[in-house]
Amino acid sequence: MRTVLVTGSGGAGRTTVATATALAAAANGRRTLLITADAPSPLPGPPGSAEPAGIADGLDHVRVDSGEHFRAELTGLQDRASGLLDLLGARRLDGEELTELPGSPQLALLHTLRRAAEGDWPGPAYDVLVVDLPPLGEALALLALPEQLRRYLRRLLPAERQAARALRPVLAQLAGVPMPARWLYEAAARKDAELAAVQALLSDRATTLRLVAEPGPAAEDALRAARTGLALHGLRADLLVASRVLPRHSSDPWFAALAARQEKCLDHWNQEWAPATPVHEAAHLGHDPRDLADLPALGVPAPDERTPGRAEDPWWTEEEPAADGGPAVLTWCLPLPGAAKRDLRLVRRGDELLLTVGPFHRIVRIASALRRCTVSGAALADGVLRVRFTPDPALWPRTS
Repeated sequence: MRTVLVTGSGGAGRTTVATATALAAAANGRRTLLITADAPSPLPGPPGSAEPAGIADGLDHVRVDSGEHFRAELTGLQDRASGLLDLLGARRLDGEELTELPGSPQLALLHTLRRAAEGDWPGPAYDVLVVDLPPLGEALALLALPEQLRRYLRRLLPAERQAARALRPVLAQLAGVPMPARWLYEAAARKDAELAAVQALLSDRATTLRLVAEPGPAAEDALRAARTGLALHGLRADLLVASRVLPRHSSDPWFAALAARQEKCLDHWNQEWAPATPVHEAAHLGHDPRDLADLPALGVPAPDERTPGRAEDPWWTEEEPAADGGPAVLTWCLPLPGAAKRDLRLVRRGDELLLTVGPFHRIVRIASALRRCTVSGAALADGVLRVRFTPDPALWPRTS
């Protein structure tokens, strides 16, 4: 399945571009599913539902309802822990009195992505999945969330600590309720499987991003920072959509000045992003899109199903032979375009590398060969971070 994640600066028309992308894919004969958190104004009919509903030939739409998802998750948790809650004399919460908490929209979107990844809807499988993500900063944090949550689960509830399994049935019978550790580990395993499905979807080679921004200084700064965040997480943008582009060469001086500023910004974007990431200019319609018939005028191309997305891992390793014939010095390299040395922080903790670049943060597991080494230095040059690893003699003895 080809997956396109659409994000960009706030108010730039992300939902419109996501809908236009999905419509173009469906027009090419591919069965397409569009996922949005809001009800896009160009879409006809009701605001949408948690189940796919057809809005055009070959195009279905699902709206993420974070409130309903939060209530369903919490009531389900109460049902699974009913024995323990009854033992404690706890009063259950009714669905009508539940108000969603901060963070529930992100978890609801991940839940919907999991359903899409596993084909959890009736009918033939979808060929294209288009996802309307939150604004750029929130979207990058959301895309990193499955990996982070799975790490937290492994640290807080490691599978190897599920000791004395044979005693649990006996203890459960004596207590008259399921043992808390049992259902807690079962819940963690279930959530880990769901997060793994989303992580696999996001890291698939057929998954790419489309960035949407209205040409201007603010968007230019946001996109420059986004390049670093995308590289850090191994994500790739297949298209940069410049929205609401004004006609050039107007006879009106005020209008012509606005168009000239946009043109200057577009020149910068073509220099920084193209040809690896083409820049598509979506013309200003003169009004907000009123229905699906307005969207083809934007000229947003359908996603190329042959376009490779993320590689297996953004890191690569270089070797530097040792002068004394010992083990080679290994350098772990990661492209970080747009990163500045003052914003870079690097810490090794056990078998993990804690990497912070400006507002972006990622914890990566060190490659097996490098775990027997010590970090002997790091440098950022020409947009590439290089971390030097020197073999530890105690862990990597000489062979001669």
